[in-house]
Formats: sequence, C-alpha cells, structure tokens
Amino acid sequence: MAVYTEVTDEACEAFLRLYDIGQLIAFRGIAEGVENSNYALKTTQGDFILTLYEQRVDPAELPWFLGLMEHLAAHGLTCPLPVRGRDGANLNPLAGRIAAITTFLPGVWPRRVVVAHCAPLGAALAKLHLAGAGFAPTRPNALGPAGWPPLLEKCLARADEIQPGLGAELSEALTTILAAWPANLPAGHIHADLFPDNVFFLNGKISGLIDFYFAATDLLAYDVAVCLNAWCFERDFSFNITKSQALLRAYENIRPLTPDEKAALPILAQGAAIRFLLTRLYDWLNTREGALVTPKNPVDYVRRLRFHRQAASESAYGI
Repeated sequence: MAVYTEVTDEACEAFLRLYDIGQLIAFRGIAEGVENSNYALKTTQGDFILTLYEQRVDPAELPWFLGLMEHLAAHGLTCPLPVRGRDGANLNPLAGRIAAITTFLPGVWPRRVVVAHCAPLGAALAKLHLAGAGFAPTRPNALGPAGWPPLLEKCLARADEIQPGLGAELSEALTTILAAWPANLPAGHIHADLFPDNVFFLNGKISGLIDFYFAATDLLAYDVAVCLNAWCFERDFSFNITKSQALLRAYENIRPLTPDEKAALPILAQGAAIRFLLTRLYDWLNTREGALVTPKNPVDYVRRLRFHRQAASESAYGI
C-alpha cells in the first residue's frame, strides 16, 4: 500500500456519494508498499479502504481481481470484500484514476515473524488455493518467468549501482532458473504476494488476507515458495527451517504437495526470490520523486536467492 495520487476532501466526499456507506468522517493515506494509492477511510457506517489503481495494475484486469476477492470471501476466506455502489459498480473514477472501496479487516500484520505465525499462514494459503478452484476466469501471471527477462533488461545497466557485480550475478541466475523451471505441476489461482504485511493477525489468529492485485493463475507450489521467501528468513538473512516446517506442515494438512511439487521447491524458491529481487530493484531505481512511499531494498533478496541456489533438495526446507 502507498500513496501516489492525492485525493482532496471534496473529491472523496463526491466519490462517496456513489455508494451507500454513509458520510465521510476522515481519511488518511497509507504509506506502506509500492503499488497503488491507498487510504484508510472512515464513514458514519464504519471503516473501509479506498484504493486508487496505478503503476503495474492494468485497469482491464481489475474486474478479475475484484471478482476473485468476492469469490474467495463467498467461499470462507477472510479477505477484503469489494463494496458495490448504488448502481452495482465496484469500480469508479477518482482523481484521474480508477478506484474501489473494500471492507476493512481488523488486526495487525506481524512486524517480526515468529514460528507461531507460520502454521496459520500455511493453513490460510492452502485454504486460499482450494477456495479459488471454483473461480472459472483465469489470469496469466505477468510477473511469472516470462516477465523476468524484460524486467532484468530494464535494470541491468544500473544494477551494479546497488551492489558491484549484481548485474552479472542476476543474469547468470536467471538463465539457470528459466532452464530448470518445472512444467505440469498443479496450477490454480495464487495470491503471489503473501508477505507479512498482507496478512493480519488478531489474538494469535489470522484475521484476514489482503492485497490481491498480483493474484494470478499459476503453479500453486510457486505461491508456497513466495511464502518461504517472505516468512522464513531471519533479519540476518539466515533461513529458519523451523518456520519452514511449520508453514509446510500446516499447508499440507489441508492440501498435500505432490512429490513433484516438493522436488521443485528449490527452483521455485529461486524463481520467487529473483522475481521480488527484480521488482524491488526496478522500484529502487525508479521511485517517483515526491511519492509517499518507501521502496524496499533489493539486496535483501540477493541473500535469499543465494541460499536457494545452494539448496540441493526439498530437505533444505524441512521436508
């Protein structure tokens, strides 16, 4: 979440008149994340989230994202529910952008991940994968393997500004990953960005999953690999196998991984690491001046990528 586009009080009040959720009391920008402009919105009927879509989100794909969220919510997953306006639309123009309002979820995301967070996360991810099975429309993953080479090309000339030799290391790693990328693994709808700041906890339990704007139809085990990267490394970049085991066991209690999925975990984890390394690298080099946003350091994922490249088998993750 972030703020790129400023919204005036008058514009927000006019926008709210399209909905039946009460009158505006207050709204404030949320400065976390790097993708869309987000505001915490309070009306006389409660709390909501206002999102203005920009950067990587294709407006033509927004109905798919919101439709998936509605489907998941209807099938028992706690996630934001898009609010429909008086005319039934869940997307409307605001401040030169397309915008939506979603329900607010209580809870806080874990600033410091501990083992106790990982089992609930694994279970929630498996439930998401199963709940999504009944949603018929599909969406290719624009930030899947086919999207990594052009993204690296955009960053290659300046990659060594971040770390000497980084460009050559990424080029070699990406060639290896793409050559070994698995085919014919179970696929379905994935979150693709289930980092700690997209998972809310309340009283030790998950109270909601948010930010589905990278969701896509792709390998289910790739989503698991994204979570291994996001949840199982310590601040010194060491891999915590106890966290990994808790995550994987809870996931498999609901949706067992196939033998091929387990064997592919090292290469899937490499792919997940380079995906976030590349997008963070691009954002670090291209963040718009004046945006109320904090870009994330791409070097964090260099260390993760190196760990996964040394993983000989799924046993490195506690399997």
